[in-house]
Amino acid sequence: MSFQERKRKILNILEEFDQLSVAEISEKIAVSPATVRRDLKDLDAQGLLQRTHGGAIKQETQKFTGFHQKKNVSESKKQLIAKLAADQVKPGDTLFMDCGSTVFAMCSYLKKIKFLKIITNSLPVIAELMNCPDISINLIGGELDQARRAVHGQMALEHIHHYHAPKAFIGTDGFSIKKGLTSNTELEASITKAFCINADQVYLLCDSSKIERNAYVQSVSLSQITYLITDTPPAPAVLNELSVMGTITLSGEKD
Repeated sequence: MSFQERKRKILNILEEFDQLSVAEISEKIAVSPATVRRDLKDLDAQGLLQRTHGGAIKQETQKFTGFHQKKNVSESKKQLIAKLAADQVKPGDTLFMDCGSTVFAMCSYLKKIKFLKIITNSLPVIAELMNCPDISINLIGGELDQARRAVHGQMALEHIHHYHAPKAFIGTDGFSIKKGLTSNTELEASITKAFCINADQVYLLCDSSKIERNAYVQSVSLSQITYLITDTPPAPAVLNELSVMGTITLSGEKD
């Protein structure tokens, strides 16, 4: 198979899956891992994809999709996960909420719960909940990321470390048993770490397409996750490993 043929196949499968490991690409296009690594290096140099440790990310993903674009992806899955997550919230709770679009989808359900305190770096969460009389909001300060409509940076981290919340609701760009949670940017990874450090229970909202996928930057280990909330149950081997680590899995479909 020529490089041009391999190039077309690699870009096509990344278009479908967003990110893959070298081993996954090797299996899907039936060439050796060594050949895949060389091809990824060349395609990265051409600006057609972004190499990661052990694989590649679709170029559009690495540039990351803006909040409103992400908000409309897999909307039915997001709503299912968001409803399951909101069911874990009780009147009077204090919550960390990150800037992920699935976490944002919780807002419509949280409006029905009284006396909440929400600490967040997400401008869409603020906009959605700021007029709710029974919800008080603590907006994290720092540098504004216009594409993600979120606040990041060192000042944001210092802000988070001044607070404690019984529950944190976070998203992720990928997670695997081996690498834990992974993000497409260092800024998002650092916010995730800070929320996890300062919360008693961490709820990971993650659709099934991200399970056993690795993004660019490692953020936190799975042992720090109290609950995984997803649309369909992970594979039995993954469920078993999560159980061993003490992570409880909640999903829209029963195993």
